Amino acid sequence: MEKILITGASGFIGSFIVEEALRRGFDTWAAMRRSSKKDFLTDPRINFIELDLSSQERLTEQLRDHEFDYVVHAAGVTKCLDPKDFYRINTEGTKNLVNALLTLKMPLKRFVYISSLSIFGAIREKQPYEEIRETDTPKPNTHYGRSKLEAEQWLDSITFPYVVLRPTGVYGPRERDYFLMAQSIKQHTDFAVGYRRQDITFVYVLDVVQAVFLACERGQTGRKYFLSDGQVYQSSTFSNLIRRELGTPWWIRVKAPIWVLRIITFFGDKIGHLTGKITALNNDKYHILKQRNWRCDIQPAIDELGYKPQYTLEQGVPITIQWYKDNGWL
Repeated sequence: MEKILITGASGFIGSFIVEEALRRGFDTWAAMRRSSKKDFLTDPRINFIELDLSSQERLTEQLRDHEFDYVVHAAGVTKCLDPKDFYRINTEGTKNLVNALLTLKMPLKRFVYISSLSIFGAIREKQPYEEIRETDTPKPNTHYGRSKLEAEQWLDSITFPYVVLRPTGVYGPRERDYFLMAQSIKQHTDFAVGYRRQDITFVYVLDVVQAVFLACERGQTGRKYFLSDGQVYQSSTFSNLIRRELGTPWWIRVKAPIWVLRIITFFGDKIGHLTGKITALNNDKYHILKQRNWRCDIQPAIDELGYKPQYTLEQGVPITIQWYKDNGWL
């Protein structure tokens, strides 16, 4: 039986990767912090392992008695009160894990790193928008994007059997940031920013999971693949579908200029520092919401991995909203 280690296993994407690994018959190990919740990890076949990504030496000791065929590194942070934490966790945490695996001479078949389309920042923003391609030069405009890019660049500098996945906006059951949009619409408000056309892309969580296992099976060392559902949407499409699934409640649709978003995220950041709780609308998120072009070229993933997106927004949103309802989130 092949053995797989999944970091960030208690998270949104990680928990679905664990479920698919079990379905495929892997000896499945879920790596998590001691403080992490196991709400979505209840299958008795799951093996749990505590990993300290802040220390290469500690990781080496924690992994010493194990030999994995595959490692999927899904651990990371998307929002932080202190920008330094992006680099400490997303960049240095990746380095520490890989260095520990190298120190142990782990005979890995594949290391799959979950990165992000955000490493490219706001490029190809001139209309008509063109797809962001792997040959483009990344220009990340967020700490999140920069921390992910630095991890990718470091992987490029070593000899290691890694494959990188760069999903666009990932949604689905258990996801908490897009959930806030559904919550707002249920409360009768839809808020959008910017008057210039925005082309946005999405990928349903199970399509990301599909790509993870295709990368394990077929990914070529050093390759990097964009992931989306293959469609391009306007900013209103997602909220329209959410509203439909919520039974078409009355709403006020507010479209504000970018400077209003700047004010909201500025105060969101200040409130986060005062309360110690980071909000979804923060300074880093401002640049993500401001970006107008999220098109990306998924053809390499289709050609090289055999990636076939199964869920458009029309298919994925109803499943997601129903899960929120069934689990008391909405």
